[in-house]
Amino acid sequence: MSAAEAPVTENGEPARGPVPPGGLLDVLGVASVVLDRDGRIVLWSPQAEELFGYPAEEALGQYAARLMVHEEHSRLVGRLFADVMRTGKSWAGGFPIRHKDGSTRVVEFRNMRLLDDRGDVYALGLAADQSTVRRLEQDVALSERMVKQSPIGYAVLDTELRFVSVNPALERINGVPAAEHVGRTLREVVPLLNAGDLEAAARRVLETGVPLIDDTLVGRTPADPDEDHTWSHSLYRLEDTLGHVLGVAVSLVDITEQHRASVEAETARRRLAVIADASARIGTTLELERTACELAEVAVPELADVAAVDLLDAVVEGRPSALGPSESAVIRALAVRPAEGSDAVRAADPPGQIARYGPDRLVTECVRTGEAVLVPRVKDEDLPLIARSAEAAVLLGRAGLHSYLAVPLIARGEVLGALDLKRTRNPAPFDEDDVLLARELAARAAVQIDNARWYQNARNTALTLQRSLLPSHPPVTTALEVASRYQPAGATSEVGGDWFDVIPLEGGKTALVVGDVMGSGVGAAATMGRLRTATTTLAALDLDPARLLEHLDKTTSALDHSIATCVYAVHDPRLRQCRIANAGHLPPARVRPGSPPELLDLPTGVPLGVGGVGFSTVTVGFEPGDELVFYTDGLVETRSHSLDERLALLLSLLDDPARPLEETCDHLLRTLRHPDNHDDVALLIARAQEPG
Repeated sequence: MSAAEAPVTENGEPARGPVPPGGLLDVLGVASVVLDRDGRIVLWSPQAEELFGYPAEEALGQYAARLMVHEEHSRLVGRLFADVMRTGKSWAGGFPIRHKDGSTRVVEFRNMRLLDDRGDVYALGLAADQSTVRRLEQDVALSERMVKQSPIGYAVLDTELRFVSVNPALERINGVPAAEHVGRTLREVVPLLNAGDLEAAARRVLETGVPLIDDTLVGRTPADPDEDHTWSHSLYRLEDTLGHVLGVAVSLVDITEQHRASVEAETARRRLAVIADASARIGTTLELERTACELAEVAVPELADVAAVDLLDAVVEGRPSALGPSESAVIRALAVRPAEGSDAVRAADPPGQIARYGPDRLVTECVRTGEAVLVPRVKDEDLPLIARSAEAAVLLGRAGLHSYLAVPLIARGEVLGALDLKRTRNPAPFDEDDVLLARELAARAAVQIDNARWYQNARNTALTLQRSLLPSHPPVTTALEVASRYQPAGATSEVGGDWFDVIPLEGGKTALVVGDVMGSGVGAAATMGRLRTATTTLAALDLDPARLLEHLDKTTSALDHSIATCVYAVHDPRLRQCRIANAGHLPPARVRPGSPPELLDLPTGVPLGVGGVGFSTVTVGFEPGDELVFYTDGLVETRSHSLDERLALLLSLLDDPARPLEETCDHLLRTLRHPDNHDDVALLIARAQEPG
């Protein structure tokens, strides 16, 4: 061993004393024995002492056959020795020898003839314990068979990360013969693979000795250059028995199918999660625009970067929506998400706007055919077919639109519109799985949108009927200044049957009416219209208020068991008083200059339509400057406050008798109208004037 190869300690100095095995021969414990021409031992190694049990001083000079071989094998050994010495032909094989302790063991021999510079002949014997040799041979054979026959790809890289060897499985994985691997780097053998990360990982393993286990690698090799594969790879540092770093061992397993199955399972899980989310979030109200926004919010960012919900304008208006092959689509935008930001959002139709898309546009094709339209990879020539205008196409191109999908919104066999989806940031193109998910979302949302559409149309019809039955402006009288308001319920609530009226009577008198039909919708509005007509007719007869309510009670009883509350008052300016009768309604408030506002103490009575109970008329003073405030329960009732609290608040707001009546109406509605009250409101305020 040269000085450069001599083992050293950790501080770099030559090692002293026992040295651990430094190679395969040391592991085998190969013994060296040299015999002269006569068969005497002339050289004896320490390994021979360990193998045969005799120290050098006992072995040197002895006949090897007598020392090491049983008598029964002496003749055979002598013949083999003579053949080696005479012919020079080496001999190898296993042979039983005698150990000093008397035991017998089989030793693997390699014998050969030696010549010195004087021509003298010697015999060299190399020997190792046969069981050790066989064990190592078995280990090597097993390792070789496993590496060659394993479906796992194996490779050994040197410290420069160049291939030293590869097994057949790695040949097949890379599509490169083993001979073309040797001496080359990863980048040279598999240029289609991102070898940089793998080489960086291998260098870390070389430096630290910490193995990398089951890391994932995705890419392509010459074996399949058109398809991505996924591999699980592990890296281990190789060292000899002295700890010298030899290189890196690489194992590679193709897990493409398992990876695809995992991705598919994750995609399915994600799809179910989105659908479950959609079921919970879409259709929380019967408001059309809100339902559309909920659909767009579910789609972004899980499915798309930009989502728009568009309805055919004919559908919104309640007209047939079928399109011919050459017809344009008139579309009303309902929602866009995200609400603001990129050029792609600015290219979308703003919510509430109506746009016309020509027959060649992709969204027109979607709503005309009722089929999804998918453009996995958008090209420049596709942009004009997606955008509403040339300017919008420029915005989409600038935003980086690279994939487009439109799915129809279909409910009860009718195409309502489309869910329009775009990807600008998400690098993956839309695929068939995305189409399935988008269709599922659209199908669920379309039913909710259709319900909201029909509800909104029905509500608009009822509201139109309601408004048509109410006086647009109360009649002007010389004895009264009057202001009124009607405020329908919120957009998600049905129209009710609240009404008010101001009816001029003979003799300068005026009838004031506020009522509330129980229920909601068109039926309640229609009943209200009948009662208002009946009240106007009966008022012309100048009946006592209680007598008039009795007639209204009979009329109401005949209207399909309808129930209504009502306050009917007749103002007489000459007598400066009001005669009032109440049918189950909240009491009006009276405001008098110099006095606190008060609720009139009237017999409550029973609602109209109950029947069999009489009504009472109460006469109250009503001087010039006095005000009477009539209202329905939608103004004061809430779910979170008692009625007494709300009526007290009403009176506190009537603190300024000089305030203009129009301002008083607005003040009351602004302050008392509660967000959780889904009822409509009728409000009528009358102020007595000096007779003209």
